[in-house]
Amino acid sequence: MDFKNIEDNVTKSNEISIKGGQRKIMLKKIKIESDINNLGIVENTIDSVTSGAGINPDNYGKILVSTLEAVNNAIIHGNGSDKNKFVEIEIILKENFLQVTITDEGKGFKPEKVPDPTLPENIESINGRGVFLMSKLADEIKFNKKGNSVKLKFKNILS
Repeated sequence: MDFKNIEDNVTKSNEISIKGGQRKIMLKKIKIESDINNLGIVENTIDSVTSGAGINPDNYGKILVSTLEAVNNAIIHGNGSDKNKFVEIEIILKENFLQVTITDEGKGFKPEKVPDPTLPENIESINGRGVFLMSKLADEIKFNKKGNSVKLKFKNILS
């Protein structure tokens, strides 16, 4: 990945941190071109939000893998790797809870129509594993009605 031009790939990055007593809420939003090479930007964003928060290493892995899988799906399947289309990622960290929302500019899909990759007839298929993986790693996964946005929720994330 070419980090020299990393800022060219991030069109929007907002960070809000609110502290009230011992409560802290962090909101981070980024918007990236639909280029698979931009997954590193997403990983760096997750690292910046989660570093110092005391997140359990197992939970960090679940958050990272689920988010990268969702962004990968948004780039490839949602936006068709069209660099003129963007993927928006919003991360909210509040106390012992983290939520990631990934939205692409694609036409959407019906998650219930994705074949179960654990069924014998699908076991050798390379497609359809992402949604399954995200559903196993996140505490809650919810798609919008159109099917172009997914919300991943992680609870009890602190060590």
